[in-house]
Amino acid sequence: MESLAKKEFNISGMTCAACVRTVEKAALALEGVKSAVVNLSLENMVVDYDEDKLTTEDIIKAVEARGYGASIKENTREVSIPIRGMTCASCVRAVEKSIQKLDGVESVSVNIATETAQVVYDADKVRISSIKSAIKNAGYEPLEISLDVADTDRDEKDRQTRDMRKRVRVAIAFALPLLYIAMSHMLGLPLPGSISPESHAASFALVQLALLIPIVVSGRKFYTVGLRALFKKSPNMDSLVAIGTGAAIIYSVYSTYMIIMGEHYVHGLYYESAGIIIALVMLGKYLETKSRGRTSEAIKKLMGLQPKTALVAADGGEMEILIEEVEIGDTLIVKPGERIPVDGAVVYGYTAVDESMITGESIPVEKTAGSSVTGGTINKNGTIRFKATRVGKDTALSQIIRLVQQAQGSKAPIAKLADIVAGYFVPAVMVIAAVSAALWYLAEKDSVFALTIFISVLVIACPCALGLATPTAIMVGTGKGAENGILIKSAEALETAHKIDAVVFDKTGTITLGKPKVTDMLTYGVSEIEFLRIVAAGEKVSEHPLSDAILQHASDLGVQVPDVSGFEAVPGKGIRYTLEGRRVAVGNEALLLEMDIPFGNGDDARRLAAQGKTIIICALDDTVIGVVAVADVIKDTSPKAVEMLREMGIEVIMITGDNEVTANAIAQKTGISRVFAGVLPEGKAKRIEELRNEGKVVAMVGDGINDAPALAASDVGIAIGSGTDVAIESADIVLIKGDISDVARAINLSRKTIRNVKQNLFWAFVYNTLGIPVAAGVLHIWGGPLLSPMLAGAAMAFSSVSVVTNALRLRRLKL
Repeated sequence: MESLAKKEFNISGMTCAACVRTVEKAALALEGVKSAVVNLSLENMVVDYDEDKLTTEDIIKAVEARGYGASIKENTREVSIPIRGMTCASCVRAVEKSIQKLDGVESVSVNIATETAQVVYDADKVRISSIKSAIKNAGYEPLEISLDVADTDRDEKDRQTRDMRKRVRVAIAFALPLLYIAMSHMLGLPLPGSISPESHAASFALVQLALLIPIVVSGRKFYTVGLRALFKKSPNMDSLVAIGTGAAIIYSVYSTYMIIMGEHYVHGLYYESAGIIIALVMLGKYLETKSRGRTSEAIKKLMGLQPKTALVAADGGEMEILIEEVEIGDTLIVKPGERIPVDGAVVYGYTAVDESMITGESIPVEKTAGSSVTGGTINKNGTIRFKATRVGKDTALSQIIRLVQQAQGSKAPIAKLADIVAGYFVPAVMVIAAVSAALWYLAEKDSVFALTIFISVLVIACPCALGLATPTAIMVGTGKGAENGILIKSAEALETAHKIDAVVFDKTGTITLGKPKVTDMLTYGVSEIEFLRIVAAGEKVSEHPLSDAILQHASDLGVQVPDVSGFEAVPGKGIRYTLEGRRVAVGNEALLLEMDIPFGNGDDARRLAAQGKTIIICALDDTVIGVVAVADVIKDTSPKAVEMLREMGIEVIMITGDNEVTANAIAQKTGISRVFAGVLPEGKAKRIEELRNEGKVVAMVGDGINDAPALAASDVGIAIGSGTDVAIESADIVLIKGDISDVARAINLSRKTIRNVKQNLFWAFVYNTLGIPVAAGVLHIWGGPLLSPMLAGAAMAFSSVSVVTNALRLRRLKL
């Protein structure tokens, strides 16, 4: 039996779609790997593998063998814990040894001068409370933690971005004077006589070489990564830049040697081309990295909702602890204006909570003892105490963050195609560059001209834009959805959603509120309040499912409900009782027939019944005094949601286990033309399959356990966020607010995102399709222009930045 595991790895050194393809192939080549998905934007890889056949170390080695860095992505945290009681170096050693024994602790550094322990640990394996216990076991006292927990993974990315910015500045600072010196004599610009190409050619060449060296050092990654990938037979974008600029540098060094030996080889100097190409490509990569960082702002916003600390009730007082230390069952205190730290249930106090981050509703929700609260929401006015019921990764906010991260890290089918193309693209470009250079050399007998062609083709053909086209748009699209309460679990669901042409809604709890309400009251000879008082009196002791609706209506109208005597339930017909000495019968027409009570207004009841409502008739002393109609009412947003979908050209269908009369009444009010009524839970999935067999791409929208099979059977399952965990687990998209208008918004988001992806892919392919022939000199055959290597480098950098910028336009999308 297989022992399947899923692990996420950090991957470094990737620059383009060819790298993505290479890393995936390295992992998939291992026996036991079931799937491997690499994301260039997130610089990660998610692998499903059999633990009995290989280890994470095997996967890391396979990736490193292809020239890339790999490490397990752990929930690594760093914390500084103040310690009291240490007096000497032996105390430091004792504390360090005690903490280091814990599984999950990566490093410990205890400082006797500051009396603190700096601990880097895996939050999935060890808790801060365990670290504090280890300090106590060593004989010392851990104090309250004062520093925030840091996400070292994010800090490392920020450090890399800063380092890249510094190297880009160095490259540009040396590239500009290099370009001036190299081109000044051609443009008639002034140049010191000591480095004039006419009188001091050697100095002219050596100064350019000196200026190039810092640029090459700043861009050394192109050579270290690119050449290593080339030798591993998996060339990437860095390989193209390394070979192109390397050829230019080697030829220029040869020309410099010939100049020093007395030959006039000034025309063979390509230092400025190599320097400008490296600087431009580095600038493009830096701008691209900065832009890519903005694609995941939705995650950062969600993480910002999570408080760092919590106030816990302990020993009759209060104690502030880190959020990671909160345990299930802890009693937490939240004061006005503070965010609720974790999910829980109120045990004391009264307040109103702003839950707009979850529900989208701006009106605060009242909370009393017994009410549930959600981590990340804001306590508006009162102080409350609540028991923690879900902490850490189990809170609603953490689950939302995890769903968005999974979606952003997943790969859409359209992206897989681009990766495959890019995998063959780089080797093909190298062949085209070599063949073009050879043909031009044979035709012109000019090695400098042939070298220009070779460099231009290699540099302009970067597959970066191809590799970034899909993941950046997917990241922005899923992030935009999360900001609007639409959680898309995978890139595949996001892509499939744009093809939906039929949406099937479950009725109860999806189109309707899911609980019955009083919709109509007709009275004969008594006031509505008196009628309601008489009916509610019997329903107070009744066990009928509709009793709550009538009692709630009475409560809403402020009706005082009296007690009754002689209560009797008549199965299938209604109830009988005595109220203030008078006989009362409440039920259906069958009860009236049994008691020989005439009902002259039967048409009223039948008219309401035809609308799908349940009718309850009340007779006082054998005279009918009124009729109350109860129904599961339609949500206010349902008609609008149906209209939005129909305007998008999507067929809307309703499926329900309810009878045809009720179902058709609901459908008529909401504008739904096709109804499947009387469908049992097991039959819902079958109906979905029938629609798919008609050639439709079907989305199923539901909220209950009985909807789970249908959600799984559909092309895209959409769960209402207020529904059951089973339904949410079975779905591909979760609507947090419970507003089914978000179904149309989710499909619109998918359409706009996939359109953006196709735009990116189109321009990436067109750019390479047109750029490579121009760089290869096709236009020059008929006397047209020849693309210089510097312009090729600028165009290549522009293509990547433009693709990411286009994806970022989705952030301004109005849903």
